[in-house]
Amino acid sequence: MDIVDLFKKGGPAMWPLLALSILSLSVIFERLWFWLRILSQEKEIVNRVLNAACVDWVSAADIARQATNQPIGRFLYAPLSLPKSDAETFRLALEATAEDELAGMRRGEKLLETVIALAPLLGLLGTVLGLIQSLRSIRIGDLGTESTAGVTTGIGESLISTASGLIVAIVSLAFYRLFQGIVVNQLKIFRKAGNDMELLYRQSPPDYTKMTGENMLPPVTIIRDSPDNLNSPRKRGKSRFSETPELPPDSELSEPEDN
Repeated sequence: MDIVDLFKKGGPAMWPLLALSILSLSVIFERLWFWLRILSQEKEIVNRVLNAACVDWVSAADIARQATNQPIGRFLYAPLSLPKSDAETFRLALEATAEDELAGMRRGEKLLETVIALAPLLGLLGTVLGLIQSLRSIRIGDLGTESTAGVTTGIGESLISTASGLIVAIVSLAFYRLFQGIVVNQLKIFRKAGNDMELLYRQSPPDYTKMTGENMLPPVTIIRDSPDNLNSPRKRGKSRFSETPELPPDSELSEPEDN
């Protein structure tokens, strides 16, 4: 049977089911492309950064910076991009970046959950509307005659929407569970890589005097007044709060003699 013919026989509920299926497929294809692009390079990035960190933190920061187009690269580069940090700050930078990256990996899950919940209900609604339309044409005197054959056909056609809704929900649920499993696996990878990075940091902290330039963020500079700034033209004038009053001569300060 032609798909267009089935779509027409499914009733008005087929249109929202079509919209849900398009949304679900768009999320599925986008997430598949996202994960295929990440999973093919993730392990290599982690190994390169950790191996470089065992020897030189500058090289590790440079490798992580070049991989910031990947979530794992941004995760590993976050603590290395700090101008200066201790063990606690290093760990907090890893945890904060991991939360942001994992939240981005779960993008599209809410839409798939909506499709999974609504598709069967819309299919059931289409079936109920089809049954109402079919049973409305039945007459008591036509029971047991050939005139009820059309009603049976209408009931069968009304079930098309239910089948369509179940198909959309099942496909969406399968990929939803697949993406959830990948996110759980990513959580394990992030935790292991972060623990290894923190362990290396505690064993041999980086020398921040060497980690300058493109590898690190510029340190925060605090401008303080220097002797040169105090002698600048703007400060050559005397301040009325710093002026000391001239004392009168000693003769004026002495008490008058008694006559």
